[in-house]
Amino acid sequence: MAALHATYLAVSNKSFSRPLEPFLRHIAACNSAVLPGSRTPFFCADSQIGWITPSTMQALETLEAHKAGTFGVSSGADLFPLSRTLCEMGLYTSHHEAFDVRDDSGAVLGQVDRGAIPVLGLAAEGVHLNGLVERADGLFLWVARRSMSKRLDPGKLDHLVAGGMSAGLDPQTTVIKEAQEEAGIPAGLAAKAQRVGRIHYALERPEGLRRDVLHCYDLLLPEDFVPVAEDGEVESFHLLPIQQVMALVRDTDDFKFNVNLVLIDLFLRRGLFDPADAAILRRALSGQAA
Repeated sequence: MAALHATYLAVSNKSFSRPLEPFLRHIAACNSAVLPGSRTPFFCADSQIGWITPSTMQALETLEAHKAGTFGVSSGADLFPLSRTLCEMGLYTSHHEAFDVRDDSGAVLGQVDRGAIPVLGLAAEGVHLNGLVERADGLFLWVARRSMSKRLDPGKLDHLVAGGMSAGLDPQTTVIKEAQEEAGIPAGLAAKAQRVGRIHYALERPEGLRRDVLHCYDLLLPEDFVPVAEDGEVESFHLLPIQQVMALVRDTDDFKFNVNLVLIDLFLRRGLFDPADAAILRRALSGQAA
């Protein structure tokens, strides 16, 4: 398996000015996983697809999901039944949503319950959309506050639209689906979203190992557009000047952890850092040393 997400390559303290430290802190926090560490590879046939902890190894041993010192399943068809069994064993709470599991080439091997992804240390994909409004007094960004009933990061600030890529969907289809569900954005308008890049990260979270790929989009919205939370996952929406959003990222932990990365990328693309600082942040976002 490729070494992508294996570790965070820290930027030397001597290479950046103090004003960059808060932004680099967010990037480092999202790239803090060191692999293998105490984890062991998890396979689907001959493809390594995940990393599991000793406690997950013990569960798999009781299920005879190991052979000759390796852990995994013999085929992609075994993945979803395994994930369901791990849920029944209490290793996670089901999300009742299937996600595709892919090999290094991007081919779909099978599916698992979304909640099993961090337990098995699988890679997952999602979308984040910057909802932008260009006004005479500057650039504004729609920001959502997550409902307090959310399973993960309740009450944190979030993008206008963000979500995991369910089984069978591609990034563009996911953007259109999530835009309608999370903010009431009509499909015709959401289809105008511009794909602007991908961000990779890996970190340990309470739910397990997060090895995510975020497909990032920008959508320019009309000044009179007002989002509506149709799925009940958002408590409120706020239209903020981009400079205020930048200050929140710099000075607080108010945003959901991975949102900070997508926002830093937005600030870079909008020229909000000087060239030298921008180069340092771009290297950090891409996992390169200074």
